[in-house]
This record gives sequence, structure tokens and C-alpha cells, in this order.
Amino acid sequence: MMNFDNVSRIAYLGPSASFSEMAHDLFCQKYNIKAYPEPMNTIKQVIEFVQNTPDTLGVLPVENSIEGTVRETLDNLIACTNPNIKILSALVMPIRHCLLSRTTEFYSITGVISHPQALGQCQEFIHNELPRNINIIEAPSTAEAAKSLANYNLTYSAIGSAKTAEVYNLNILKENINDDKSNQTKFVLIGEYETKPSENDKTTLMFTAANKPGALMEILNIFYKNNINLSYISSRPSKHEFGDYIFIVSFDGHFKDRIIADTVEQVKEKATYMKLMGSYEQ
Repeated sequence: MMNFDNVSRIAYLGPSASFSEMAHDLFCQKYNIKAYPEPMNTIKQVIEFVQNTPDTLGVLPVENSIEGTVRETLDNLIACTNPNIKILSALVMPIRHCLLSRTTEFYSITGVISHPQALGQCQEFIHNELPRNINIIEAPSTAEAAKSLANYNLTYSAIGSAKTAEVYNLNILKENINDDKSNQTKFVLIGEYETKPSENDKTTLMFTAANKPGALMEILNIFYKNNINLSYISSRPSKHEFGDYIFIVSFDGHFKDRIIADTVEQVKEKATYMKLMGSYEQ
């Protein structure tokens, strides 16, 4: 178990009652973290806060079972200039969306507001049960969407959690409206701390490969030869040159395990750039 006694503050995507705050609560409960909560307006602000403020942690959504990778999180982790900030832990949280409003009349709804991920996770509901000409508005978070309803007329709604409805005194017009009822989101805890191997660890790397035939395959083949299970692979544009990509991979094991450490070194030899994003329990 990691010791976070000296952590002063922990940042997450706010405001109050966001899914990120719910993940924050779970991390604090798991590691007995007593830090002061710091809700932020954007994922970028969460990472910058942790990067620029000593003795802090951050909570970030990284992947959803329906919508996939949270690109804003990956892009800003890639851009993080402090190599000592690592992923420390991960958890998967069930996501159950509700349609919320200040009105009690479901059939009066003419607009819906939420985070793009939440809107994407409720596409079938929006298409099949809301008006065809529904006004869709994106918000920085599901909680911010609920909060913003005060600025709209009663025909507007927000997509958020039951906790969101409670905090912002909203009516739940429809429950569990996400298209996939097994909808889940993975959240990670980040900070400038060291982790110890546990019985259930993942390691995440980012790397770039030479722009030549077989370069990526050579790197991926290292995991195969070392009998390491790759559980996740994705890519993001490098933002330096069109056609250049940064690859992100996750695999079983901890960096302090000898076979994992050797594998990471072999990847580093073949890659044009590599960064260890963390070894963490999940």
C-alpha cells in the first residue's frame, strides 16, 4: 500500500458531483488520502496543477468501455514535461447516466448539455427518445453541464449521475440512459511518487518508432519474445509532423520486475523516443 501522508491536495475534473469526483472519492478511500480536494475546469489544468505543485495528486479519466480513449487525457500526459509524474494506480468505475432537468416534464425537453464523452455514450437514447431537432451543447464536464442549466430555460436538460441531480437539485427524468448498460470508465491517479510491485500491476509506456518498414513491428515483437501480455495499444499524432505518431502501450507487470525492466530497456534501444508513464496496481 502506498503512503500518501504528505499529500496536501488532490486535483480532479470538477465541479462537485462529477464522475471524476466520484473516482477521487474511491482513490481517497482506498489509500486513506486526507488531502484537500481541488476541482479543476479541464483535464489539462489537472495535469498542470500536479506538474507545478509539490506534494499533490491528480485523478484523470483515461478510457471508456464505449467511447474508448479519452484523448484529452492522453494528449496532455504526452505533453507533460515532468518525467517524474507517473500513473500510480487505476480503477474502473461503472457509469450510469441520467437525464436531468429543472423541469419534471420529459416531453418538453428541447436541449441537452453534457461532456462529449457522455453525449457519445448516450447516442441511441438521444436519437430515439429525444426530439430530432434537439439542441446539443457540449460542456467541460457532466457536473458543469448540470450546473449550467441555471442559465437556460426549463426545456433544457443535462446528462449526469444521480449524485449530480442531488447536488444541483435537479429532477431525474430518465435513469440509466447510456447505450451500453455495462458502461465503465477507467480512472488513473497520477503524481510524483514511486510505486511498489503488487499482485496485479500494469505498466504503461509511450514511444515513437522510426519511420521505416517494420520499425513498429520490431518493437511489438519484443513483448512477444519476452512472453509479456500487451493489454492495450493506441496512437496519438505527435503534433510535430503530419504522419508521425506516438504509441501508447500497457502490459502486465511492474517496472521493478526484472523481465519488465529488461523489456523496457529493449524497447528503448529500438524506439526513437520512449517514456515510462508508470507501473501501477489496478
